[in-house]
Amino acid sequence: MSLRVLAVASEAFPLLKTGGLADVAGALPGALAPEGIAVTTLLPGYPAVLRAVGEAPVVLDLPDRFGPARLRRAMVGGLDLLVLDAPGQFDRPGNPYNGPDGEAWPDNGLRFAALGFAAAEAALGLGFDAVHAHDWQAGLAGAYLRFAPRRVPVVFTIHNLAFQGQFPPELFGRLGLPPAAWGIEGVEYYGSLGFLKAGLWSADRITTVSPTYAEEIRTPQSGMGLDGLLRARAESVGGILNGLDEAVWDPATDPALAARFSAAEPAPRAANKAALQARFGLAPDPGAPLFAMVGRLAWQKGMDLVLEALPALLGAGGQLAILGTGEAALEARCRAAAAAHPGRVGAAIGFDEALARLCYGGADSVLVPSRFEPCGLAQLCALRYGAPPLVARTGGLADTVIDANTMALAAGCATGVQFPPGDAAMLASAVQRTAGLIRDAAAWSRLRANAMACDVSWRRSAAQYAALFRGLAAGHG
Repeated sequence: MSLRVLAVASEAFPLLKTGGLADVAGALPGALAPEGIAVTTLLPGYPAVLRAVGEAPVVLDLPDRFGPARLRRAMVGGLDLLVLDAPGQFDRPGNPYNGPDGEAWPDNGLRFAALGFAAAEAALGLGFDAVHAHDWQAGLAGAYLRFAPRRVPVVFTIHNLAFQGQFPPELFGRLGLPPAAWGIEGVEYYGSLGFLKAGLWSADRITTVSPTYAEEIRTPQSGMGLDGLLRARAESVGGILNGLDEAVWDPATDPALAARFSAAEPAPRAANKAALQARFGLAPDPGAPLFAMVGRLAWQKGMDLVLEALPALLGAGGQLAILGTGEAALEARCRAAAAAHPGRVGAAIGFDEALARLCYGGADSVLVPSRFEPCGLAQLCALRYGAPPLVARTGGLADTVIDANTMALAAGCATGVQFPPGDAAMLASAVQRTAGLIRDAAAWSRLRANAMACDVSWRRSAAQYAALFRGLAAGHG
Protein backbone atom coordinates (compact mmCIF):
# COMPACT_ATOMS: atom_id res chain seq x y z
CA MET A 1 0.00 0.00 0.00
CA SER A 2 1.36 3.43 -1.01
CA LEU A 3 2.09 6.12 1.51
CA ARG A 4 0.22 9.34 0.75
CA VAL A 5 2.39 12.44 0.97
CA LEU A 6 1.22 16.02 0.57
CA ALA A 7 3.93 18.18 -1.01
CA VAL A 8 3.52 21.93 -0.48
CA ALA A 9 5.31 24.35 -2.80
CA SER A 10 4.89 27.83 -4.20
CA GLU A 11 5.66 26.76 -7.79
CA ALA A 12 6.06 23.58 -9.83
CA PHE A 13 7.07 22.79 -13.40
CA PRO A 14 5.35 22.64 -15.88
CA LEU A 15 2.64 24.89 -14.43
CA LEU A 16 4.77 27.75 -13.15
CA LYS A 17 8.51 28.22 -12.82
CA THR A 18 10.79 31.00 -11.57
CA GLY A 19 13.70 28.79 -10.46
CA GLY A 20 14.98 25.38 -9.46
CA LEU A 21 12.31 24.87 -6.79
CA ALA A 22 9.75 24.43 -9.57
CA ASP A 23 11.87 21.75 -11.26
CA VAL A 24 12.21 19.83 -8.01
CA ALA A 25 8.54 20.09 -7.09
CA GLY A 26 7.58 19.01 -10.59
CA ALA A 27 9.94 16.05 -10.88
CA LEU A 28 10.10 14.49 -7.40
CA PRO A 29 6.52 13.13 -7.32
CA GLY A 30 7.14 11.02 -10.43
CA ALA A 31 10.46 9.79 -9.04
CA LEU A 32 8.82 8.74 -5.77
CA ALA A 33 5.99 6.78 -7.39
CA PRO A 34 8.13 3.66 -8.10
CA GLU A 35 9.18 3.78 -4.45
CA GLY A 36 5.58 3.36 -3.29
CA ILE A 37 5.09 7.02 -2.33
CA ALA A 38 2.01 8.69 -3.82
CA VAL A 39 2.54 12.46 -3.85
CA THR A 40 -0.16 15.09 -4.16
CA THR A 41 1.19 18.60 -4.69
CA LEU A 42 -0.52 21.63 -3.15
CA LEU A 43 0.00 24.83 -5.16
CA PRO A 44 -1.41 28.34 -4.78
CA GLY A 45 -4.18 29.15 -7.24
CA TYR A 46 -2.33 31.71 -9.33
CA PRO A 47 -4.18 32.65 -12.55
CA ALA A 48 -1.93 30.40 -14.68
CA VAL A 49 -2.52 27.43 -12.37
CA LEU A 50 -6.29 27.92 -12.26
CA ARG A 51 -6.38 28.15 -16.06
CA ALA A 52 -4.52 24.85 -16.24
CA VAL A 53 -6.94 23.02 -13.92
CA GLY A 54 -10.13 24.56 -15.32
CA GLU A 55 -13.31 23.62 -13.50
CA ALA A 56 -11.63 21.03 -11.33
CA PRO A 57 -13.86 19.66 -8.56
CA VAL A 58 -13.71 21.16 -5.08
CA VAL A 59 -12.61 18.55 -2.54
CA LEU A 60 -12.39 20.70 0.58
CA ASP A 61 -13.90 24.01 1.67
CA LEU A 62 -11.51 25.80 4.02
CA PRO A 63 -12.33 27.81 7.14
CA ASP A 64 -12.56 31.51 6.37
CA ARG A 65 -9.38 32.50 8.25
CA PHE A 66 -7.75 34.42 5.38
CA GLY A 67 -10.79 34.96 3.19
CA PRO A 68 -12.90 32.58 1.08
CA ALA A 69 -10.83 29.58 -0.02
CA ARG A 70 -11.26 26.03 -1.22
CA LEU A 71 -9.14 23.23 -2.57
CA ARG A 72 -9.60 21.90 -6.10
CA ARG A 73 -8.12 18.62 -7.28
CA ALA A 74 -6.85 17.86 -10.77
CA MET A 75 -4.23 15.98 -12.77
CA VAL A 76 -2.02 18.26 -14.88
CA GLY A 77 1.27 17.45 -16.56
CA GLY A 78 1.51 14.16 -14.69
CA LEU A 79 1.06 15.88 -11.31
CA ASP A 80 -1.71 15.03 -8.87
CA LEU A 81 -2.62 18.54 -7.75
CA LEU A 82 -4.47 20.28 -4.98
CA VAL A 83 -4.93 23.94 -5.92
CA LEU A 84 -5.64 26.58 -3.30
CA ASP A 85 -8.43 28.59 -4.92
CA ALA A 86 -8.18 31.73 -2.78
CA PRO A 87 -8.86 34.75 -5.01
CA GLY A 88 -8.05 37.29 -2.32
CA GLN A 89 -4.50 35.99 -2.06
CA PHE A 90 -3.57 34.70 -5.50
CA ASP A 91 -5.84 36.05 -8.24
CA ARG A 92 -3.52 38.84 -9.38
CA PRO A 93 -0.93 39.54 -12.11
CA GLY A 94 2.81 39.22 -11.73
CA ASN A 95 4.97 36.27 -10.77
CA PRO A 96 4.32 34.22 -7.62
CA TYR A 97 6.04 36.69 -5.31
CA ASN A 98 6.17 40.10 -7.01
CA GLY A 99 3.76 42.42 -8.72
CA PRO A 100 4.11 43.78 -12.27
CA ASP A 101 6.43 46.49 -10.93
CA GLY A 102 8.90 43.85 -9.74
CA GLU A 103 8.35 44.66 -6.06
CA ALA A 104 7.27 42.02 -3.55
CA TRP A 105 3.57 41.98 -2.80
CA PRO A 106 3.13 43.77 0.55
CA ASP A 107 0.80 41.01 1.79
CA ASN A 108 3.10 38.09 0.99
CA GLY A 109 3.04 37.13 4.66
CA LEU A 110 -0.73 36.63 4.61
CA ARG A 111 -0.64 34.98 1.20
CA PHE A 112 1.77 32.26 2.21
CA ALA A 113 0.31 31.93 5.68
CA ALA A 114 -2.85 30.95 3.81
CA LEU A 115 -0.85 28.31 1.93
CA GLY A 116 0.53 26.84 5.17
CA PHE A 117 -2.91 26.87 6.77
CA ALA A 118 -4.42 25.14 3.73
CA ALA A 119 -1.69 22.50 3.83
CA ALA A 120 -2.49 21.65 7.45
CA GLU A 121 -6.23 21.51 6.74
CA ALA A 122 -5.63 19.25 3.75
CA ALA A 123 -3.25 16.96 5.62
CA LEU A 124 -5.81 16.49 8.39
CA GLY A 125 -8.99 16.57 6.33
CA LEU A 126 -7.88 14.41 3.41
CA GLY A 127 -5.93 11.80 5.34
CA PHE A 128 -2.33 12.22 4.23
CA ASP A 129 0.39 10.19 5.94
CA ALA A 130 3.04 12.95 5.83
CA VAL A 131 3.68 16.46 4.56
CA HIS A 132 6.68 17.59 2.53
CA ALA A 133 7.01 21.39 2.79
CA HIS A 134 9.37 23.25 0.45
CA ASP A 135 11.10 26.49 1.45
CA TRP A 136 9.83 29.46 3.46
CA GLN A 137 6.57 29.82 1.55
CA ALA A 138 5.43 26.50 3.05
CA GLY A 139 7.09 27.09 6.41
CA LEU A 140 3.90 27.60 8.43
CA ALA A 141 2.44 24.23 7.42
CA GLY A 142 4.43 22.51 10.14
CA ALA A 143 3.60 25.19 12.70
CA TYR A 144 -0.14 24.72 12.18
CA LEU A 145 0.23 20.94 12.36
CA ARG A 146 2.32 21.23 15.53
CA PHE A 147 -0.82 22.42 17.37
CA ALA A 148 -3.33 20.23 15.51
CA PRO A 149 -5.44 17.59 17.28
CA ARG A 150 -3.80 14.84 15.20
CA ARG A 151 -0.08 14.70 14.47
CA VAL A 152 0.94 14.44 10.82
CA PRO A 153 4.72 14.16 10.38
CA VAL A 154 6.43 16.91 8.39
CA VAL A 155 9.61 16.96 6.30
CA PHE A 156 10.83 20.49 5.60
CA THR A 157 13.26 21.02 2.72
CA ILE A 158 15.52 24.07 2.52
CA HIS A 159 16.22 25.05 -1.07
CA ASN A 160 18.08 28.25 -0.19
CA LEU A 161 18.64 29.46 3.37
CA ALA A 162 19.15 33.02 2.10
CA PHE A 163 15.42 33.42 1.46
CA GLN A 164 13.78 33.32 4.88
CA GLY A 165 10.33 34.91 4.69
CA GLN A 166 10.52 37.44 7.54
CA PHE A 167 7.51 39.61 8.33
CA PRO A 168 6.43 42.12 11.00
CA PRO A 169 5.42 40.58 14.35
CA GLU A 170 1.93 42.12 14.04
CA LEU A 171 1.11 39.45 11.49
CA PHE A 172 1.22 36.76 14.17
CA GLY A 173 -2.16 37.86 15.52
CA ARG A 174 -3.74 37.10 12.13
CA LEU A 175 -2.51 33.51 11.97
CA GLY A 176 -4.72 31.81 14.54
CA LEU A 177 -1.79 30.05 16.17
CA PRO A 178 -1.81 29.83 19.98
CA PRO A 179 0.31 32.27 22.02
CA ALA A 180 2.71 29.41 22.78
CA ALA A 181 3.84 29.49 19.15
CA TRP A 182 5.41 32.93 19.63
CA GLY A 183 8.92 32.69 21.03
CA ILE A 184 12.36 31.29 20.43
CA GLU A 185 10.80 27.82 20.59
CA GLY A 186 8.32 28.78 17.88
CA VAL A 187 7.86 31.10 14.94
CA GLU A 188 9.53 34.23 16.38
CA TYR A 189 12.84 35.14 14.75
CA TYR A 190 14.82 38.10 16.12
CA GLY A 191 11.59 39.93 16.90
CA SER A 192 10.01 39.16 13.53
CA LEU A 193 7.74 36.41 12.29
CA GLY A 194 10.02 33.95 10.49
CA PHE A 195 8.43 31.52 8.04
CA LEU A 196 11.63 29.61 7.33
CA LYS A 197 12.43 29.56 11.03
CA ALA A 198 8.91 28.17 11.66
CA GLY A 199 9.56 25.37 9.20
CA LEU A 200 12.88 24.45 10.81
CA TRP A 201 11.44 24.55 14.32
CA SER A 202 8.29 22.56 13.62
CA ALA A 203 9.42 19.84 11.20
CA ASP A 204 10.09 16.27 12.24
CA ARG A 205 12.93 16.07 9.74
CA ILE A 206 14.84 18.81 7.92
CA THR A 207 16.49 18.17 4.58
CA THR A 208 18.40 20.36 2.25
CA VAL A 209 19.33 19.76 -1.33
CA SER A 210 22.90 18.48 -0.98
CA PRO A 211 24.98 16.84 1.75
CA THR A 212 27.70 19.51 1.68
CA TYR A 213 25.18 22.34 2.02
CA ALA A 214 23.63 20.53 5.00
CA GLU A 215 27.03 20.75 6.69
CA GLU A 216 27.76 24.33 5.60
CA ILE A 217 24.53 25.81 6.98
CA ARG A 218 25.38 24.57 10.48
CA THR A 219 28.33 26.98 10.60
CA PRO A 220 28.20 30.69 11.51
CA GLN A 221 29.77 31.51 8.15
CA SER A 222 26.95 29.98 6.10
CA GLY A 223 24.08 29.60 8.58
CA MET A 224 22.65 33.09 7.98
CA GLY A 225 21.53 33.47 11.57
CA LEU A 226 19.93 30.02 11.75
CA ASP A 227 23.04 27.93 12.35
CA GLY A 228 22.35 27.68 16.09
CA LEU A 229 18.91 26.19 15.53
CA LEU A 230 20.28 23.86 12.86
CA ARG A 231 23.08 22.68 15.15
CA ALA A 232 20.57 22.12 17.94
CA ARG A 233 18.55 19.96 15.56
CA ALA A 234 21.59 18.32 13.95
CA GLU A 235 20.24 14.78 14.39
CA SER A 236 17.21 15.75 12.33
CA VAL A 237 19.11 17.52 9.52
CA GLY A 238 20.41 15.83 6.40
CA GLY A 239 21.21 16.51 2.76
CA ILE A 240 19.60 14.74 -0.21
CA LEU A 241 20.82 15.77 -3.64
CA ASN A 242 18.45 17.17 -6.20
CA GLY A 243 18.15 15.41 -9.52
CA LEU A 244 16.79 15.95 -13.01
CA ASP A 245 13.78 14.46 -14.75
CA GLU A 246 15.69 12.61 -17.46
CA ALA A 247 12.64 12.51 -19.73
CA VAL A 248 12.36 16.30 -19.62
CA TRP A 249 16.11 16.88 -19.86
CA ASP A 250 17.26 14.62 -22.70
CA PRO A 251 19.56 15.89 -25.48
CA ALA A 252 18.47 12.98 -27.67
CA THR A 253 14.88 14.26 -27.83
CA ASP A 254 15.01 17.95 -26.83
CA PRO A 255 13.16 20.04 -29.45
CA ALA A 256 14.95 23.22 -28.31
CA LEU A 257 18.23 21.98 -29.77
CA ALA A 258 19.38 22.64 -33.32
CA ALA A 259 20.52 19.01 -33.45
CA ARG A 260 19.76 16.15 -31.09
CA PHE A 261 22.66 14.04 -29.82
CA SER A 262 23.57 11.47 -27.17
CA ALA A 263 26.59 10.12 -25.36
CA ALA A 264 26.81 7.36 -27.97
CA GLU A 265 26.41 9.84 -30.86
CA PRO A 266 27.97 13.16 -29.76
CA ALA A 267 28.97 14.46 -33.20
CA PRO A 268 25.71 16.40 -33.89
CA ARG A 269 26.50 18.53 -30.85
CA ALA A 270 28.74 20.70 -33.05
CA ALA A 271 25.63 22.04 -34.81
CA ASN A 272 24.34 23.31 -31.47
CA LYS A 273 27.58 25.19 -30.85
CA ALA A 274 27.23 26.90 -34.22
CA ALA A 275 23.57 27.72 -33.50
CA LEU A 276 24.45 29.12 -30.08
CA GLN A 277 27.17 31.30 -31.54
CA ALA A 278 24.69 32.63 -34.08
CA ARG A 279 22.00 33.34 -31.46
CA PHE A 280 24.44 35.38 -29.33
CA GLY A 281 26.18 37.13 -32.21
CA LEU A 282 29.45 35.34 -31.58
CA ALA A 283 32.03 34.65 -34.26
CA PRO A 284 31.29 31.32 -35.99
CA ASP A 285 34.48 29.67 -34.80
CA PRO A 286 34.15 25.93 -34.04
CA GLY A 287 37.55 25.89 -32.32
CA ALA A 288 36.95 28.74 -29.87
CA PRO A 289 36.29 27.56 -26.29
CA LEU A 290 32.65 28.60 -25.78
CA PHE A 291 31.53 29.21 -22.19
CA ALA A 292 27.92 29.86 -21.16
CA MET A 293 26.39 31.15 -17.95
CA VAL A 294 22.69 30.52 -17.40
CA GLY A 295 20.68 31.73 -14.41
CA ARG A 296 20.18 34.60 -12.01
CA LEU A 297 22.54 37.51 -12.53
CA ALA A 298 23.24 37.95 -8.85
CA TRP A 299 26.05 38.29 -6.33
CA GLN A 300 25.27 34.85 -4.95
CA LYS A 301 25.68 33.31 -8.39
CA GLY A 302 29.07 34.97 -8.91
CA MET A 303 28.21 36.91 -12.08
CA ASP A 304 30.51 39.71 -10.94
CA LEU A 305 33.36 37.22 -10.67
CA VAL A 306 32.81 36.14 -14.27
CA LEU A 307 33.03 39.74 -15.44
CA GLU A 308 36.23 40.24 -13.44
CA ALA A 309 37.68 37.06 -15.00
CA LEU A 310 36.58 38.07 -18.52
CA PRO A 311 40.06 39.28 -19.61
CA ALA A 312 41.46 35.82 -18.85
CA LEU A 313 38.62 34.15 -20.75
CA LEU A 314 39.14 36.35 -23.79
CA GLY A 315 42.89 36.01 -23.50
CA ALA A 316 42.49 32.25 -23.77
CA GLY A 317 40.64 32.73 -27.05
CA GLY A 318 37.28 32.02 -25.44
CA GLN A 319 33.76 33.22 -26.08
CA LEU A 320 31.04 33.87 -23.51
CA ALA A 321 27.24 33.60 -23.79
CA ILE A 322 25.27 35.04 -20.86
CA LEU A 323 21.58 34.25 -20.34
CA GLY A 324 19.64 35.42 -17.31
CA THR A 325 18.02 38.21 -15.39
CA GLY A 326 18.61 39.61 -11.96
CA GLU A 327 20.29 42.59 -10.32
CA ALA A 328 20.00 45.73 -12.48
CA ALA A 329 23.65 46.69 -12.03
CA LEU A 330 24.85 43.26 -13.16
CA GLU A 331 22.45 43.24 -16.10
CA ALA A 332 23.93 46.58 -17.19
CA ARG A 333 27.49 45.27 -16.81
CA CYS A 334 26.66 42.21 -18.93
CA ARG A 335 25.20 44.38 -21.68
CA ALA A 336 28.28 46.60 -21.52
CA ALA A 337 30.61 43.60 -21.80
CA ALA A 338 28.76 42.38 -24.89
CA ALA A 339 28.93 45.85 -26.44
CA ALA A 340 32.65 46.14 -25.68
CA HIS A 341 33.52 42.72 -27.13
CA PRO A 342 31.33 42.09 -30.20
CA GLY A 343 31.70 38.59 -31.56
CA ARG A 344 33.32 37.44 -28.32
CA VAL A 345 30.66 38.12 -25.66
CA GLY A 346 26.88 37.93 -26.04
CA ALA A 347 24.20 38.69 -23.45
CA ALA A 348 20.49 37.87 -23.52
CA ILE A 349 18.80 39.50 -20.53
CA GLY A 350 15.64 37.62 -19.60
CA PHE A 351 14.34 34.11 -19.00
CA ASP A 352 14.13 31.82 -22.02
CA GLU A 353 13.82 28.10 -21.32
CA ALA A 354 14.49 27.05 -24.91
CA LEU A 355 17.57 29.24 -25.19
CA ALA A 356 18.83 27.89 -21.86
CA ARG A 357 18.63 24.38 -23.29
CA LEU A 358 20.57 25.46 -26.36
CA CYS A 359 23.24 26.90 -24.03
CA TYR A 360 23.56 23.54 -22.29
CA GLY A 361 23.57 21.66 -25.60
CA GLY A 362 25.93 24.00 -27.46
CA ALA A 363 28.46 25.44 -25.01
CA ASP A 364 31.74 23.66 -24.45
CA SER A 365 31.50 24.41 -20.72
CA VAL A 366 28.86 25.96 -18.44
CA LEU A 367 30.00 28.36 -15.71
CA VAL A 368 28.51 27.98 -12.22
CA PRO A 369 30.75 30.21 -10.05
CA SER A 370 28.37 30.62 -7.10
CA ARG A 371 29.61 32.00 -3.79
CA PHE A 372 27.27 29.48 -2.16
CA GLU A 373 24.97 26.97 -3.80
CA PRO A 374 22.54 24.67 -1.96
CA CYS A 375 22.53 22.26 -4.89
CA GLY A 376 22.29 23.90 -8.29
CA LEU A 377 20.60 22.41 -11.32
CA ALA A 378 22.65 24.19 -13.98
CA GLN A 379 25.64 21.91 -13.46
CA LEU A 380 23.39 18.84 -13.61
CA CYS A 381 21.92 20.04 -16.92
CA ALA A 382 25.44 20.75 -18.17
CA LEU A 383 26.57 17.23 -17.30
CA ARG A 384 23.52 15.72 -18.96
CA TYR A 385 24.01 17.80 -22.12
CA GLY A 386 27.75 17.24 -22.45
CA ALA A 387 29.05 20.66 -21.36
CA PRO A 388 31.47 19.77 -18.53
CA PRO A 389 30.81 22.52 -15.99
CA LEU A 390 33.27 24.89 -14.35
CA VAL A 391 31.99 25.26 -10.78
CA ALA A 392 32.85 26.76 -7.44
CA ARG A 393 33.79 24.18 -4.82
CA THR A 394 30.79 24.74 -2.55
CA GLY A 395 27.49 23.10 -1.58
CA GLY A 396 25.95 20.82 -4.16
CA LEU A 397 28.46 21.88 -6.80
CA ALA A 398 31.20 20.19 -4.77
CA ASP A 399 29.00 17.10 -4.45
CA THR A 400 28.21 16.69 -8.14
CA VAL A 401 31.32 17.65 -10.15
CA ILE A 402 34.69 15.87 -10.05
CA ASP A 403 37.56 18.26 -10.74
CA ALA A 404 39.82 17.54 -13.71
CA ASN A 405 42.97 17.60 -11.64
CA THR A 406 46.00 15.52 -12.53
CA MET A 407 44.97 12.45 -10.54
CA ALA A 408 41.33 12.53 -11.66
CA LEU A 409 42.37 12.85 -15.30
CA ALA A 410 44.78 9.93 -14.87
CA ALA A 411 42.05 7.86 -13.22
CA GLY A 412 39.59 8.78 -15.95
CA CYS A 413 36.90 10.01 -13.54
CA ALA A 414 36.91 13.79 -14.02
CA THR A 415 33.61 15.41 -15.06
CA GLY A 416 34.37 19.17 -14.90
CA VAL A 417 36.52 21.81 -13.26
CA GLN A 418 36.35 23.27 -9.74
CA PHE A 419 37.81 26.41 -8.16
CA PRO A 420 37.64 27.97 -4.65
CA PRO A 421 34.43 30.03 -4.29
CA GLY A 422 34.39 33.82 -4.24
CA ASP A 423 37.83 34.33 -5.81
CA ALA A 424 37.96 36.01 -9.24
CA ALA A 425 41.66 35.29 -9.68
CA MET A 426 41.11 31.58 -9.06
CA LEU A 427 38.15 31.62 -11.45
CA ALA A 428 40.37 33.22 -14.10
CA SER A 429 42.93 30.47 -13.58
CA ALA A 430 40.22 27.79 -13.81
CA VAL A 431 38.89 29.33 -17.04
CA GLN A 432 42.36 29.17 -18.57
CA ARG A 433 42.77 25.57 -17.42
CA THR A 434 39.39 24.67 -18.91
CA ALA A 435 40.18 26.39 -22.21
CA GLY A 436 43.38 24.35 -22.42
CA LEU A 437 41.44 21.13 -21.87
CA ILE A 438 38.86 22.10 -24.50
CA ARG A 439 41.65 22.64 -27.05
CA ASP A 440 42.95 19.12 -26.29
CA ALA A 441 40.31 17.32 -28.31
CA ALA A 442 41.06 13.86 -26.93
CA ALA A 443 41.09 14.99 -23.30
CA TRP A 444 37.89 17.01 -23.68
CA SER A 445 36.15 14.15 -25.46
CA ARG A 446 36.90 11.89 -22.48
CA LEU A 447 35.74 14.55 -20.04
CA ARG A 448 32.52 15.06 -21.99
CA ALA A 449 31.86 11.31 -22.08
CA ASN A 450 32.37 11.12 -18.31
CA ALA A 451 29.99 14.02 -17.79
CA MET A 452 27.25 12.46 -19.89
CA ALA A 453 27.72 9.12 -18.12
CA CYS A 454 26.89 10.69 -14.73
CA ASP A 455 23.64 9.59 -13.12
CA VAL A 456 21.93 12.93 -12.55
CA SER A 457 18.49 11.35 -12.18
CA TRP A 458 16.32 11.28 -9.09
CA ARG A 459 16.75 7.52 -8.57
CA ARG A 460 19.15 7.48 -5.61
CA SER A 461 17.64 10.57 -4.00
CA ALA A 462 14.08 9.33 -4.42
CA ALA A 463 15.01 6.16 -2.55
CA GLN A 464 16.40 8.30 0.28
CA TYR A 465 13.25 10.42 0.47
CA ALA A 466 11.08 7.29 0.37
CA ALA A 467 13.00 5.75 3.28
CA LEU A 468 12.57 9.00 5.20
CA PHE A 469 8.80 9.09 4.68
CA ARG A 470 8.40 5.39 5.50
CA GLY A 471 10.35 5.85 8.72
CA LEU A 472 8.24 8.83 9.77
CA ALA A 473 5.02 7.01 8.96
CA ALA A 474 6.17 4.09 11.07
CA GLY A 475 6.83 6.43 13.95
CA HIS A 476 10.57 5.92 14.19
CA GLY A 477 12.01 7.99 11.28
